Amino acid sequence: MHRIRALFSAESASANCRSIVRINPYYWRMPLIVSLGALGVFIWGARSAWAEVGSPQRPNIVFILADDLGYGDLPCYGRDDLSTPAIDRLAREGVRFTQAYANGPECTPTRAAFLTGRYQQRIGGLECAIGIGDVGRYDDAMRLALAGKLGLPTEETTIVSLLQNAGYDTVLFGKWHLGYASKFSPQRHGFRLSRYCLGGGMDYFYYTDTLGIYNLYENGELLWTKGYFTDLLADWAEAYLSTVGTRPFFLYLAFTAPHSPYQGPDDDPGHPLPGDSPLWDQGRSDPKVYCAMIERMDKAIARVLQSLDRHQLTDNTVVIFASDNGGTRSGRNAPLSGYKGSTQEGGIRVPAIVRWPGHVPPGTTSDQVCITMDFSASIIRLSGAPLPRGCTLDGLDVIALLESGTPPVPRTLFWRARRGDSTWWAVRDSDTKYWRHQKGEKMEEHLFDLASDPSESHDLLPAQPDRAAVLRKMLARWEEQVKPRR
Repeated sequence: MHRIRALFSAESASANCRSIVRINPYYWRMPLIVSLGALGVFIWGARSAWAEVGSPQRPNIVFILADDLGYGDLPCYGRDDLSTPAIDRLAREGVRFTQAYANGPECTPTRAAFLTGRYQQRIGGLECAIGIGDVGRYDDAMRLALAGKLGLPTEETTIVSLLQNAGYDTVLFGKWHLGYASKFSPQRHGFRLSRYCLGGGMDYFYYTDTLGIYNLYENGELLWTKGYFTDLLADWAEAYLSTVGTRPFFLYLAFTAPHSPYQGPDDDPGHPLPGDSPLWDQGRSDPKVYCAMIERMDKAIARVLQSLDRHQLTDNTVVIFASDNGGTRSGRNAPLSGYKGSTQEGGIRVPAIVRWPGHVPPGTTSDQVCITMDFSASIIRLSGAPLPRGCTLDGLDVIALLESGTPPVPRTLFWRARRGDSTWWAVRDSDTKYWRHQKGEKMEEHLFDLASDPSESHDLLPAQPDRAAVLRKMLARWEEQVKPRR
């Protein structure tokens, strides 16, 4: 039996998710069959296969997020000048997505969407990466920063808190970037244990940012240690996995690689990197250093996978790998156009892989269009965690589609990203994509058929103005639906 949850839009109402349930036909254009037969509406709670909190069948979940990794930055996605055997193993033993997207073209927005399972626009202030030192980078973010409210508020229900309430052990090792103030710390959002980089970019050896501020924390307190940060994440994960016992766990492993500063594992300068070092420039990495950073991340992932094997956890663990946005000019997004920060395909389409032995078909690719918050919906379903009354998710349970072997279903997805006086929009409806960019008074817009033109080389807007008008209206309606209340 294939179980799928209806996708809903949410308008402010409840205190936690601040939403009321209403079917939104734009999110997933497929008729709902109210039946528990071959294709049915997935029912949360008691009818879930994992509904009983004490069920030994509930899988462990490891969510691995790379930072600024481009769509074409891995051998299993076409790159031939570096080696990533661990990620290749995940692809060989799981499903590799060809049309996976990040919720945003920058770090903070995607992480906010993943943890809430909802469009980040609903939160307010998080449509752009939070600036070093707690700086808002567009008008709404600036307003919230001045009020001391720039970050992921505890009023938002996170999938982590739901997992914790359902009996999961919840752990974060890696990048946070969802608020500098202690009231936004990971432990306030459901993580029992968190060791993390507070902001957007951090020296891999001395853990300082471009302002010289120390960035490494454990459960809200400064953490003093030594080591290459990518290696530290593997150390912590290995140690943790040796202690998990029989309790189901959720491990969020959020690498900072290959985000700047561009420092390979052998590049310790002997002192903290100054803020004016060219190594911070996201668009000018030494290609050899960039490759070394990805390969070291892969070795860290290999250690995690080997630890799962060693402790006989592999068969009952779902491993999800993705990137938080497209690559910078230092990386590769081939064959896509554009880079991090834009809603062109290269800014938002990302590598993504799911491995779950015995449940998803190994060694396969999926053309299913999906987005970061879809994995959030899958995680909640797999955990059996009930949603609070009135709380809805914006994503589709994409792992359920893989389990059932359902052919790709059409999707309608939306993006908006803001920084300064620049705003990027996009909507993908089935295979048609419309994107628009406005900077100051200058505006451009384009229309593409991604099925035949994934590189966005042939603008269809002049020939199909009516189709573009429809997508503009859909985008405007979505913007009204996701307006924040803070």
